[in-house]
Amino acid sequence: MLLSGYTISIIRPECMPGAQSLHCIARLNENVSEALPYLNTVLGGFEYIRDPPSVTFKTQGKLITVHGRKIAINALKDETEAHKIVQWLQHEINDAWENRNHIVPSYKGLPRPRLLEVLKLLPKTNCKKCGQPTCMVFAVQVVEGGRGARDCPEINDNNRVELIAYLKNFHLDE
Repeated sequence: MLLSGYTISIIRPECMPGAQSLHCIARLNENVSEALPYLNTVLGGFEYIRDPPSVTFKTQGKLITVHGRKIAINALKDETEAHKIVQWLQHEINDAWENRNHIVPSYKGLPRPRLLEVLKLLPKTNCKKCGQPTCMVFAVQVVEGGRGARDCPEINDNNRVELIAYLKNFHLDE
């Protein structure tokens, strides 16, 4: 077993004190850096950084980044959800490490969607109904994996379908 445990800190975003979602930082008891390329292969990391090593995943509308000594998770409903995700990751890290002889390590992230391709499918009205000041800011969040086609209330049905199909090429969106 590589990772024996962790300590969780729950954070409410300072920039949005009334925000409904929470963030979590889990401090790891051991350094799991050597397991990250194997974890990246197993879970299909969205982004992989070699130095210092980290891998980011997008799952269930959350961005999760695993560093050598910590895990960061955004957009959590509550502390219970944070604990479930970190426990799941502990299992995945240990499983990937124990099976590393049968896993080809990956040092690359998934290809990323192009910002202009996403933006051209959005309404470009800057209506702010998505909570962002402009469609460009929203498009950046989509490219980074934090938002999806269903999060834009003003997009027309044809463009929504096209954006969902485009993002699936990058393992993004619902």
